[in-house]
Amino acid sequence: MGISALTPPSAEDIVETVLEFPDNRLLIDLCGEFDRNLAQIEHQMGVHILRRGNRLAVIGEKGARDQAAAVLRSLYARLEAGRGVAAGDIDGAMRMGRPVGETDGGDQGELFTSGMEIRTRKKPIEPRTEAQKAYVANLFQNELGFGIGPAGTGKTYLAVAVGVTMFISGAVEKIILSRPAVEAGERLGFLPGDAKEKVDPYMQPLYDALNDFLPAKQVEKLMQEKRIEIAPLAFMRGRTLSNAFIVLDEAQNATTMQMKMFLTRLGEGSRMVITGDRTQVDLPRGTASGLVDAERILKGVKGVSFNYFTSKDVVRHPLVGRIIEAYEADEARG
Repeated sequence: MGISALTPPSAEDIVETVLEFPDNRLLIDLCGEFDRNLAQIEHQMGVHILRRGNRLAVIGEKGARDQAAAVLRSLYARLEAGRGVAAGDIDGAMRMGRPVGETDGGDQGELFTSGMEIRTRKKPIEPRTEAQKAYVANLFQNELGFGIGPAGTGKTYLAVAVGVTMFISGAVEKIILSRPAVEAGERLGFLPGDAKEKVDPYMQPLYDALNDFLPAKQVEKLMQEKRIEIAPLAFMRGRTLSNAFIVLDEAQNATTMQMKMFLTRLGEGSRMVITGDRTQVDLPRGTASGLVDAERILKGVKGVSFNYFTSKDVVRHPLVGRIIEAYEADEARG
């Protein structure tokens, strides 16, 4: 990779690690405008980074220092591979990065060359945490996958990204996205309009994810051709979904009967993903969640994978993760 660590053998007794980056143009991209990339790493990892010519000095406690150095190496490897570095990429590198010497003998740029990139028409998508990486791998490998965890952990977003990738490659012929039309603790009353206009507000998060991966005109055309469908769970009854990539979002709000109905729609050549958060059930009191039942019943069934996320996997604003942790701690005390 052309990067050399210049730290002397007595590194454990000092507080500075120096990295050399031979390509000054790439180093400028690594640092970011007004060194904002370095500032992001400093803030989140508790280190100081000083720029000295084509070298970066990382100052801090040994564990944080080594981890920050590994992140810088990984990001530089990404730039060497011809790819950009944005705030989300830095966040992903910090979540996935491991200290020097703990990489199982692999390349520092392994994160960006491990084949975990999901290619869509608009942009490539990468898992940002180990849990996300395992989740994506299971979605490609298994016919039925569950993603369970709090909001903001990328469960639905990554599932739709994998679906778009498989659709583009021809592995499936259509994409079907669904969720229960259950109000989140509010009574919205009778919405105006036709059937589509009534359910669209419930489906909007799925539209948002899809439009992140495909041009809007293409999405519109594919929906007119019924090669992409976005519909409430109730619309799935009586169908056999073959050669399709199917996502059921907010599955904690499906009843046990609805979940069984949906799971048995799986047809030949199809993949199905179920996502949900067990702590956000909006069903009437006393009604069992189909997600909880499915998790209990299908554990150990061949071809079914379960992936779990925690507040540490939240990839929205960092405060979201802290909010989730605070609520989890409060529930544990109760």
